Amino acid sequence: MKNLNLLLGIFAFAFITSCSSDKAEIDTEYPLIDISATDAFPIQCSTIESGKTFTFKATFNDNVALGSYSLDIHHNFDHHTHSTEVNTCKTEAVKSPIKPMLFINNYSIPNGVKSYEATAQITIPADVDPGDYHFMIRLTDKEGWQTLKGLSIKIL
Repeated sequence: MKNLNLLLGIFAFAFITSCSSDKAEIDTEYPLIDISATDAFPIQCSTIESGKTFTFKATFNDNVALGSYSLDIHHNFDHHTHSTEVNTCKTEAVKSPIKPMLFINNYSIPNGVKSYEATAQITIPADVDPGDYHFMIRLTDKEGWQTLKGLSIKIL
């Protein structure tokens, strides 16, 4: 019985000390989207030709670990805004979409990475409506914090 009480005491002590000493740092920082490199694309007011493929390129950073990112291209024919950029782009007249481009895709980032050079090949169909579009970049870190970058682009 003494051995059983001793064993229970050891387990209780181990449980209590493991709980009280488990003080992991909590990640409270948003990840960063960097499109300042000379080869980053697209940037605010970029033009993209329909019927062509372009390469998305940006650098992502986080203080602990990156999670994933998604890209979204949708029309801005009604001049709504998601822009996170200071400068504005020249827009065409408001119009109704007939065959607008819609692209939404999620991408994974290798586990445990704090910095990542993101690239993706995106093809613009030849028969989409030309005009004003938004290019949205959503970056999420492992903790779940998300950063959004909204760019205005034009499909020609």
